[in-house]
Amino acid sequence: MTQSRNRLAPGAGPAALRQVWREHPFVIAPGVHDLFSLRIVESAGFSSAAISGAVLSQALLGMPDVGLLTLTEAVEHCRRLTRMASIPVTADADAGYGNPLGVYHTVQMFEEAGAAGINLEDQVVPRRFGAGSGKEVVPEVEMVAKIRAACTARRSSDFALIVRTDAFACEDQGSVVRRCRAYQDAGADVVMPIAPKSEADIEELVRVLDVPVSLNVGTGLAPARSAGMVPVPRLRELGVRRVSLPSILPVAAAAAMANALGRLQVSLDGKPVATEPEPLELAQIMGDAEWLALESQLLNKQIQK
Repeated sequence: MTQSRNRLAPGAGPAALRQVWREHPFVIAPGVHDLFSLRIVESAGFSSAAISGAVLSQALLGMPDVGLLTLTEAVEHCRRLTRMASIPVTADADAGYGNPLGVYHTVQMFEEAGAAGINLEDQVVPRRFGAGSGKEVVPEVEMVAKIRAACTARRSSDFALIVRTDAFACEDQGSVVRRCRAYQDAGADVVMPIAPKSEADIEELVRVLDVPVSLNVGTGLAPARSAGMVPVPRLRELGVRRVSLPSILPVAAAAAMANALGRLQVSLDGKPVATEPEPLELAQIMGDAEWLALESQLLNKQIQK
């Protein structure tokens, strides 16, 4: 059965992600929020994926990303995705759900749930949504303690700590650089600055840090404020090693669903609807034929027995 054979073995996500990072100088991690989006990312040939806390909050709670999604909800949704994944998937742990002890517990929960790594951010809780102003970050020493707790908690040293900083919203470039260096020294595997002001900000971080720099680029189809309004091809030229695209698939899905319902309404009014290319069948995307073949095989064995 293809889907079963291709699935990552339990606990294999972190090592698989490290291999992706070793083999690819520039990694694109589309956001996934359900099994449909995960299957589409896999079928498109991407080598890793990322779960966005913002998209989960919108999809599961109907609320913006203001810290209302609980650790249990985030971990259980992560588990549903990773148990069926053939590529490594990272999760969003927000600010770690508490102090360093809370971070310790959070890391172990996500690692047990099959995540290849987590985003861990330095925003003050309750957090502010988006890449704009008005955000606050915790003192550097507090965030360093959280990163060290995360390093202590992980059972596999391959489990990736992608440390996000929102300090560009409230500190100057020099302070942001000092923070990122401190985060690196504390054990961050990747640093993800949110909303740098310019290409120069990104270029300096790439130059002074020994760990990879990752950026959140929204849909990746247009310059995003979270990535300093720098297009993805230029980010690659600047030496950014990874970009995550949290909203490319949910935005596309919402637009397609609205279009489908609009076309249905037109047809119900008796008006002609222009033909479109045949849509992907859900059964094909999800590999239903392979599951049914397995069911038939197992039932036949039972009958023969």
